[in-house]
Amino acid sequence: MGLLILAAEAAPTGPMSVSDANWFLANAWLIPLLPALSFAAILAFGKRMPRRGSELGLVAVGASFLLAVAAAVAWVAHHGAHETAPAVHRSVSWLVSGGVRYDAGILVDGLSVMMLVVVTAVSLLVHVYSTDYVAGDARYTHFFAFLSLFTAAMLFFVLSDNLLQMIVGWELVGVCSFVLIGHWWEAKANSDAALKAFLTNRVGDVGLLVGMSILFFAAGGAFDTLTVNSRIVAGEVSHTALVAASACLLAAVMSKSGQFVLHTWLPDAMAGPTPVSALIHAATMVVAGIFMVARLYPVFWDGMAIASSSVNLLALVGAVTLLFGGLLAFTQNDIKKVLAYSTVSQLGYMVMALGVGAWTAAMFHLFTHAFFKACLFLGSGSVSHAAGGFDMKKNMGGLRRAMPHTYRTFLVATVALMGLPPLAGFWSKDEILAGTGGWGLLGGTGGNGAYTAMLLMGLAGAAVTAAYMTRVIYLTFFGRYRGEGHPHESGPRIVVPLYALAAMAVVAGLFNMPAGFQLWPEAAQERFGHYVEPVAAYFPPIGHATPSWSLAVVSTLVALGGAAAAYRYYFVKVRARSRAEGQSLTELPDGPTAANKLARAGHRVLADKYYFDHLYTGIVAGGVKGPAAKAAYWTNQKVIDAVVDGAGRSAVAAGRAVYDRLDQGVIDNVIIDGAGRVSDSAGESLRGMQTGKVQQYAAILFAAAAVLAGVFIVVVSL
Repeated sequence: MGLLILAAEAAPTGPMSVSDANWFLANAWLIPLLPALSFAAILAFGKRMPRRGSELGLVAVGASFLLAVAAAVAWVAHHGAHETAPAVHRSVSWLVSGGVRYDAGILVDGLSVMMLVVVTAVSLLVHVYSTDYVAGDARYTHFFAFLSLFTAAMLFFVLSDNLLQMIVGWELVGVCSFVLIGHWWEAKANSDAALKAFLTNRVGDVGLLVGMSILFFAAGGAFDTLTVNSRIVAGEVSHTALVAASACLLAAVMSKSGQFVLHTWLPDAMAGPTPVSALIHAATMVVAGIFMVARLYPVFWDGMAIASSSVNLLALVGAVTLLFGGLLAFTQNDIKKVLAYSTVSQLGYMVMALGVGAWTAAMFHLFTHAFFKACLFLGSGSVSHAAGGFDMKKNMGGLRRAMPHTYRTFLVATVALMGLPPLAGFWSKDEILAGTGGWGLLGGTGGNGAYTAMLLMGLAGAAVTAAYMTRVIYLTFFGRYRGEGHPHESGPRIVVPLYALAAMAVVAGLFNMPAGFQLWPEAAQERFGHYVEPVAAYFPPIGHATPSWSLAVVSTLVALGGAAAAYRYYFVKVRARSRAEGQSLTELPDGPTAANKLARAGHRVLADKYYFDHLYTGIVAGGVKGPAAKAAYWTNQKVIDAVVDGAGRSAVAAGRAVYDRLDQGVIDNVIIDGAGRVSDSAGESLRGMQTGKVQQYAAILFAAAAVLAGVFIVVVSL
């Protein structure tokens, strides 16, 4: 039975009640509630409204954004008023079963407040953008309903105060992504992409359920996140259990956040509408895994032995993903798939940062990446809207003149993604590289270990990122237009969100300027980490790297080197050949892949995506489906059909036996015909008694009465 008692509980650092917290923090549950109500209202009334329900979604998400900003301001004030900045924890106990208390509540700290702002800000801009992008769609109302639910699910997830709630939010985000990726389900490719995303995530979800179960029992039967984390930090949980739990939870991160080797669903998810792609890749589904690691960081800190190490599974998965995911972007002609593999790579940066102990750097990169990646995705939708397709080689080229606003915002977001100063991506990426602790040249970076291999892979990933994005800029906005029709700039409902996101891509880095940066006031340095990173008993005592300006210079030169190599190939060689031949080339016909066997083999491996799709679809799924299908067919033909046919033959034989022997032989011949013959004989006999003599009839009547009287006397005497 639900107790339904509203309770304010103390954070592990000391007494803390809801009355001590600002109203916006104590009532942060309103932030996911509004878009959830919007989902129901749009489905119920949307089709009868002037704008078919989109206005409900806009108002709800807009209100949630304002509440999130107010909560962020309140958190800053709350942080200043309490020395240890305890989390605001509010819960409702709804069930006690088997001695275990099951709660539902909110956990508000710097991490969740940051996520609230990011999710609502990006979602609001995506909603505005979508009113133009999907205008006239047959399922316009349905689209906005699930866009609201998607936002609500992610907000619910980041506010969850216990493991069970996190599982519910995690799965609800997955369901919404399935619906929205397959929004245009009439095309088989779209339905296949939605199913692939759903099923791939189910693989990782097994790890989530097992990992959460291990934590529940290892932490003494507690689901509450603060309790679980506090007991781990206090050393009350078995290290073996934490190793198992962290490995299982990493599998969930690999699927949800597109890490190798479960990343294959994410590029295919581009089959959904572009606003959905932006929301998935920037602020919702794929960052859910990153958030989960950050929220349960003590599990990974101890389970992966992050402190004072040089390699661990979490850091290795992230480093491999950031480098090899980025390489896949080179062979993609679909602009959205290039950005999808870019997201895979950037998520790898975040996972690697968490793996090396650079918790704040990972969260800061999540923060900055959300804005410039949303800008890039929405920009790709803008150019495809005008060009009539997403293929950069067939549908695009020379669009900077026809679409100047889209070009400018896309270029700003590209520079931020490349990690070039002074834009946001530079500050967050450089902080991750410093956090590896693997530099040590001209001023060590400190940190939690010497992850030199991770540093080198991060630098290589920076060069790769700059190179493939230079290719995107050339194929999309330079050269001659290769599509059909006359492209033109998008309308204000598309352009305004692009400018808002581009502006954030410029200024977001200012929220965590490094310590010692003389061009920035000391009081405003490292503010992001100050307010977002927990300083409480539920968070491990991690080390912090010091800024390394030599590393910043080297990483910038590496990124510029990657961009310069791509620039020389496309902007110099390809452009010169195009002008000489009077056509718009996209590649050199006698380029490296044509002249060099090794380059050609490498290109083939990248074009085939490291053969993961073939492995999963052709070998694993095909190997299961083939024998299984044959076995099912044999069982159907040899067993099921044989049983059915045998039953049919037996029924026919039994029917014939009943008809021939029982019906014809016994019932018809013996009973019915015999009864007829007896009746006929009796009738003939009785007919002989009809003489017409009254005296004879009276004698028969008297005899019958005598017999009946005798029978009556015998019965009574008994």
